[in-house]
Amino acid sequence: MKTLLRPALSLFVLLTAITGIAYPLAVTGVAKAVFPEAADGSLIVKDGKAIGSRLIGQNFNDPKYFWGRPSATGPMPYNASASGGSNQGPLNPALVDAVKGRIEALKAADPDNPLPIPADLVNASASGLDPHISPAAATYQVSRVAGQRHLLPADLTALVAQHTEGRQWGVFGEPRVNVLELNIALDALR
Repeated sequence: MKTLLRPALSLFVLLTAITGIAYPLAVTGVAKAVFPEAADGSLIVKDGKAIGSRLIGQNFNDPKYFWGRPSATGPMPYNASASGGSNQGPLNPALVDAVKGRIEALKAADPDNPLPIPADLVNASASGLDPHISPAAATYQVSRVAGQRHLLPADLTALVAQHTEGRQWGVFGEPRVNVLELNIALDALR
């Protein structure tokens, strides 16, 4: 029995040391050396205090701010520990009701807006944590935010254009606007 137990325990300790300690430390070290900002969570720091991450959305519901995509996480929006979609299909009555409610809320917040409501303002992302919206979703909100802040819509349109990121490496994804960064720039205006 000892002849079987000793090699098994030795191998267990060795593999635990390699895969549980050495490998994670090596990967973390390389990540911090090559991508230091991303390895530290892509944090946005203001006045010496971390106020968010470029990678995780935040819940903005005040009409004087740009709003992000709806979050499907529960029990609170943008809860990273509950990341995941709702798994509701397009024919699910709960999804239809949720989208109708979101459309009504957007129309109630800006009843005179003639623009069509972009899909990303009424549908949650797969993770429920998406920090970006489309340029169309940001443009849709310009009139509401401008009215709330007593700013010219043209100034906000320029601010949205400034914060619109192109496709990654010019190929992947779609143009997008980071809502947190846009709202920080908005607060800097006034």
